[in-house]
Amino acid sequence: MDIKERNRESGVIMERETKKRKNQILLRVNVLFFSVFLLFSVLILRLGFVQIVYGDDYKKEVEKKEDVIISTSVPRGEIYDRSGKSIVSNVGENAITYTNWGDSAEEMRNTAENLAKLIEMDSEENISKITEMDKKDYWILIHPEDAKKKISKEENDDLLQQYKEEKKEYQKKYNNLLRDRVTEEEINSFTKLELETLAIYREFSSGYFYTPHIVKNENVTDDEIAIISENLEMLGGVDTVRDWDRTYAFDSTLKTVLGTVSTAQRGIPAEQKDSYLSRGYSMNDRVGLSYLENQYEDVLKGQKKKVKYIKDNTDKIVESEVISEGSSGNDLVLTIDMDLQQEVEKIIEEELKATKRNYSATHLLDRAFVVLIDPHTGEVLTMAGKQLGTDSNTGEQVVQDFALGNITTSYSVGSVVKGAMVISGYKEGVLRPGANTILDETMQIKGSPPFSSWKTMGYINDLVALKQSSNVFMAKTAIMIGEGRYGYNQPLNINLDAYSKIRNTFSEFGLGVRTGIDLPNEMTGFKGVITPSLPANLMFLSIGQFDTYTNMQLAQYISTIANGGYRIQPHLVKEIRESSLEEGKLGNLVQEVQPKVLNKLDLEEGWIEQVQKGFRMVMQLGGTGSIFSSSPYSPAGKTGTAQAIYDGPLKDYAKASVMSVSLIAYAPSENPEIAMAVMVPWVYTTDNGPSPNLQIGKRVMDKYFEMKK
Repeated sequence: MDIKERNRESGVIMERETKKRKNQILLRVNVLFFSVFLLFSVLILRLGFVQIVYGDDYKKEVEKKEDVIISTSVPRGEIYDRSGKSIVSNVGENAITYTNWGDSAEEMRNTAENLAKLIEMDSEENISKITEMDKKDYWILIHPEDAKKKISKEENDDLLQQYKEEKKEYQKKYNNLLRDRVTEEEINSFTKLELETLAIYREFSSGYFYTPHIVKNENVTDDEIAIISENLEMLGGVDTVRDWDRTYAFDSTLKTVLGTVSTAQRGIPAEQKDSYLSRGYSMNDRVGLSYLENQYEDVLKGQKKKVKYIKDNTDKIVESEVISEGSSGNDLVLTIDMDLQQEVEKIIEEELKATKRNYSATHLLDRAFVVLIDPHTGEVLTMAGKQLGTDSNTGEQVVQDFALGNITTSYSVGSVVKGAMVISGYKEGVLRPGANTILDETMQIKGSPPFSSWKTMGYINDLVALKQSSNVFMAKTAIMIGEGRYGYNQPLNINLDAYSKIRNTFSEFGLGVRTGIDLPNEMTGFKGVITPSLPANLMFLSIGQFDTYTNMQLAQYISTIANGGYRIQPHLVKEIRESSLEEGKLGNLVQEVQPKVLNKLDLEEGWIEQVQKGFRMVMQLGGTGSIFSSSPYSPAGKTGTAQAIYDGPLKDYAKASVMSVSLIAYAPSENPEIAMAVMVPWVYTTDNGPSPNLQIGKRVMDKYFEMKK
């Protein structure tokens, strides 16, 4: 092939290569353009999706800054007695509130000053709350330039150098140094308006973000409400509302049992902060602090009104929406009959005063308790307690409510436990109903003082032992349970298991254990210390002079005997009802509290009936409760007198020997409808003294059946 031919062929090849490269470049460009097209298409689709689906949300995000939900307190549920009489209610009152939306100290001060010009905030209570530190801090706030001059640049530099890694500690030291240099003359220079402004500013500062805080709710006039409403634009965060306060229809009656509610200033208890906050409470919410108000907090508190506020990016509220209207708390209907309660309290007060007045050996007597209870349902009709005291200002005698003492104080109760002791003898097989006779005599255990009943009775059975209240019968029964053998002036060896056997039986009746009443802080009483070298202590356990019990335990115990062996849980709340919109009428029923059997005694046929028979004999002629012998309502019961050690408030008489008296009863004996426990501790210090337990018990039982008619 000649040169010419080769050049032509070579040119064709190069042309083909060039064309091929052009095609490849074109393909790549097309692919690139197609890829760009796809990416732009995806981007456009995505933008369209975002605009269509999330457009409003993003628009809101740009235009508005924050949604804030504010909860407003609602009236607390009210409390009524079993017949519908109001015991605890709410009284409405004008109130001024402030909600901190994140305002600066200067903004709060300006608002406080504007508010001070419109309302009175100069009461003694308001001004007395202002501390010296409050005054110094406020002086610094309103005199910033003068305050700066009080600390030199060198001093400030030293502080910065000393705490350069601890900014909070630096600020703390700086503030303390600044306060120290504010003079007394400067903090006493406040005008009346400045003091009122400070009082309001102090309230503003004590609130929490996004939570309405009550600034003033006492003596807020209608004029103040009106003028604030007209000037809300210059009072950021300030509002006017209708607030409530607790009011008690029966003065001090049952006050200790009803409990208390915190103020808006105190709010939730600091020691329970985490628990309350986890349940949706705010720091300044008012809550039940004690007893019924605390026990039924979840029922009484209600559902707070919730409003959503929408703020723009300048922190201005542009919209609000009610999320929940809220509702008042539910009401409690108690088992208590307030008419009966007041009559019983009157009887206790009269008998306490009469006993103190008529007997010289009663200088330590200062209290008495009565519980009336339905033995079949556990409904407490009366829970009364009174305590005598002295007015610190006048020195005169005063009578205070101490109904709570029925569950928070315990005493040696004496012979009232003998019904349970007889049952212990039956259960342990050392007694049989009516079949055993035991010699009532003066007992002498070697190394111990003589032990006897109030009189020598000779050979007696269980019924006479109950009727005549034989100590010796019970003591010898306890010795037999302990597998001991009694001999006059001989040592006594017993099996210490006897203590637990007797106590276990007692606890089945409710003695020495919590009754389960719907109140917090119920005590169980105190158990005597078992000392092997003092076997006579077992004998004292058998007659109620070793362990201590509460009066509510006595009420549960006598109810268990009255109803045939069922230990019923006592309760103070009968019903839970919706808040009523119509004054004087109860709301719809939410829940009715049903009787609760805690345990049934495992008894053979005839055992409980034998004790019931003995208790009827106690109240007849010849029995220790013969004061009831002519009563038409056929009572049954047991009296008690216990030698005890004084452990009351008069420290000069600590550990003095005293006599306490008690009484348990029920009626009618054949079909009981009411059970009663009476406890009067530390009545007298001599060998023989008055029996206010009988006087109180007889008058109370008479009054119950009189009022029933």
